[in-house]
Amino acid sequence: MEITKLGVVETRFAELIWENEPLSSTQLVRICQKELLWKKPTTYTVLRKLCERGLFQNQSSIVTSRISRDEYYARQCEQFVADTFEGSLPAFFAAFTTRKQLSPAEVEQLQQMIDRCREENR
Repeated sequence: MEITKLGVVETRFAELIWENEPLSSTQLVRICQKELLWKKPTTYTVLRKLCERGLFQNQSSIVTSRISRDEYYARQCEQFVADTFEGSLPAFFAAFTTRKQLSPAEVEQLQQMIDRCREENR
């Protein structure tokens, strides 16, 4: 299933679902009224569209995700690297670190990830 990128407002809406799921569609309407200043029809329209795109489901008026927040963002990162750097993670990393110096803690975290990948590939 291919998930397309969400716009800014759709992302905020999705975050509200991920933060509160499972929730009733009535609860979602209340949250969207408070957080996004939306009326009920707007909430249901956006929910329907994101359900059609495979991100969420609304079964028996209970809204849940079909794809977790982490999975969604992982897919978006993979797509960005594929589109921008021909799928090369080293090329992405080289571009990223051209302007941003990594802290020792960040270097250590990255090294741990690399070590874990090496272990998994043995």
